[in-house]
Amino acid sequence: MQKYARIFESVRAVSPLVHQITNYVTVNDCANITLCIGASPVMSHAPEDVIDMAKIANAIVLNIGTLDPEQVEGMFVAGRVAADRNIPIILDPVGTGATPYRTKTAQQLIDELPISVIKGNAGEIGTLRGVVASVRGVDSGGVVGDRKTIVKSLAVEFGCVVIMSGEEDLISDGSRIVGVSNGVPMMGKLSGTGCMVSAVIAAFTAVASDTMDGCIAAMASFGIAGEIATETSVGPGSFKSAFFDAISALTSEQIIDRARITEY
Repeated sequence: MQKYARIFESVRAVSPLVHQITNYVTVNDCANITLCIGASPVMSHAPEDVIDMAKIANAIVLNIGTLDPEQVEGMFVAGRVAADRNIPIILDPVGTGATPYRTKTAQQLIDELPISVIKGNAGEIGTLRGVVASVRGVDSGGVVGDRKTIVKSLAVEFGCVVIMSGEEDLISDGSRIVGVSNGVPMMGKLSGTGCMVSAVIAAFTAVASDTMDGCIAAMASFGIAGEIATETSVGPGSFKSAFFDAISALTSEQIIDRARITEY
């Protein structure tokens, strides 16, 4: 667990700039969680603006939760700059499988940009893999097949780290498969926790020497903060405030003591 704690410490020490092209439902929460974990957020999607933003960023997040043509264009423009600079590109394919437009956009981003990490729920990841999956709106309805096999095979196919979130988050780079079991059901009662964790993943992969290790550290840290938040909250409203407090006050010792990480 020490190496994951060290990545967390690096985020706090470096405060990487995370450029996020994300959805308007959760943009403020994503900015705040980036600050709470110790990184710096910038939220911009206009094609005329993103070139200069991506030139100074340490990682970028592409979140397709509330798509419009200008935003999609901005994603491709920023993604090409990020590719030239060799900084991590995190794709959150929100709602992939729910509509053809979302699915097509996610596939085009993967085809045309060197995506570093794809993070999605079971339905989204299953759709990208081409297996039977269910997505209702932006919520996962599940996937048919072995989750570990799906995650690993998709990582091999796309040449990146793939994260399938769930009760146990599964992470693979095509060779390793790791499960992270931190987190609480209350995190699923709030809109935007999936979007927020993508911002945290970007911050961690921006400073990690190994992308997969950065993803593991990010998922564990995020889940641990959720566990701590339930100790003082009574419902979704108080949980949200406690969650931001917990992730802001998170320590390396808590990560070492509480991380539940399984190598398969």
